[in-house]
Amino acid sequence: MDLDLALRMEQPASPTDTSTAEYKAVHEKWERSNRIGLMIILDTIPETFRGNEEISDLKLFLAEMDLRFASSDKAEISSLLYRFSTMRYHSKGNIREYILEMSNIVSKLKTLKIELPEEVLIHFVLNSLPPQFNQLKSSYNTRKEKWALNELISYCVNEEDRMKQERSESAHMVNTSKGQGKRRKIEVVKNDAAKGPSQKKH
Repeated sequence: MDLDLALRMEQPASPTDTSTAEYKAVHEKWERSNRIGLMIILDTIPETFRGNEEISDLKLFLAEMDLRFASSDKAEISSLLYRFSTMRYHSKGNIREYILEMSNIVSKLKTLKIELPEEVLIHFVLNSLPPQFNQLKSSYNTRKEKWALNELISYCVNEEDRMKQERSESAHMVNTSKGQGKRRKIEVVKNDAAKGPSQKKH
């Protein structure tokens, strides 16, 4: 239906008496496409963003809008890159959510025409992990094949679960040792009490 004709071609000059029927038809199609596009803009974009100037050319208006918001895009890109490069995982919360948050920032940058390869994302994720994940980092660096993002998430989740299990077992052993120590002290006190004062002197 050539509804996007006003975006694909420049505005043709107004037809004259000597213009061909074919040229007049093209001009009419362009006018219709431009008119429909302007109606959509007026209906969907608030005046705060588009301004109150009269709009006559759809393509020129969109080009002006692009320039108007270019500076805000640069600020957002700078903010996202800073946040992405300074993120650190402190073993609190959920490591899956943490990695997906970093991936989400990469997706936002992509919409702003800044593309970071998945391999770069994986390097940044690994570098942001605490020393407890050094074994996992070494495993990645020594392997020839690259990891996909889903593989990295799976490995990190498994590593975190393993560390949680080790911490739980260590805490159980400490509590058990403390309990045994208390029992020994109680037994010694009971034995001393049973011996009586005369036996304690010898």
